[in-house]
Amino acid sequence: MPIPEDVTGDEIDKDVRQELQSLPKTLAEDVAKNLVMVARLIDEDPEGAYGYSRVALRLASRVAAVREAAGFAAYATQKYSEALAEFRAARRMTGSAELWPVMADCERGLGRPEKALDMAGAPEVHKLDKAGQVEMRLVAAGARRDMGQLDAAIVTLQSPELASNSVQPWTARLRYAYADALLAVGRENEAREWFAKAVEADRDGSTDASDRLAELDGVEFVDALDEGESESKGEDEGAGRAADDTAAHAHADADVDADADADAAEAADAAGAADPTEVSDAPESGDKD
Repeated sequence: MPIPEDVTGDEIDKDVRQELQSLPKTLAEDVAKNLVMVARLIDEDPEGAYGYSRVALRLASRVAAVREAAGFAAYATQKYSEALAEFRAARRMTGSAELWPVMADCERGLGRPEKALDMAGAPEVHKLDKAGQVEMRLVAAGARRDMGQLDAAIVTLQSPELASNSVQPWTARLRYAYADALLAVGRENEAREWFAKAVEADRDGSTDASDRLAELDGVEFVDALDEGESESKGEDEGAGRAADDTAAHAHADADVDADADADAAEAADAAGAADPTEVSDAPESGDKD
């Protein structure tokens, strides 16, 4: 796959660059460039990112960072079985539990929420940092909802991290998940409160909490482009109607003038027939005024 000229491979994380040092220099550069493309495209063009991840995987399948990138690219395209296999491979290579929550979420994607819950209670969770533990809580709550256990999902999300007033990278997503769970059981007022709190914490727009809050408040957004097109269409239709009215008036005036000319001609003919000697003395039509 083509690599843009502005991609050098130096953009990758230093830890990944260190992993690639086990490869020949030229090969390491090629792999690095493909990994950069994966990171660049994974949010906006997941299929494109997946394609670059497959190239990197063919070039360096024994590098843990490559397996991890391939896993996330597959995850982004909902290829959960493939993603899970790549994450497991990366975990075997590193021995790290960092990927445990996303592996559990792959189980959810494969329709196995019970397995995800089992993983949420595994010893590996205790090896996660705070961000990882919050992520695991989110996955467990999602699994509860998959199984129809809505109240249990709410309880799962209730935690010190949720109650904290400090804003962390995970805060907006945690509050959002809690608000959504509340709304699912009909607790609309509480849901609105937590969507509002999610908006406060969502500094990078990682959720659509503001849209959900507006929806609860009954606010309807109108696409400015669509509105402009409607106004333009209305103006065009108005102009068309005005043109039609002008043309109709013109035709009506023409008809009136034609009728007047016909009446005048008939009058002249009648006068001429009554007294032929006076025809030469009759004033010109232009002198009547």
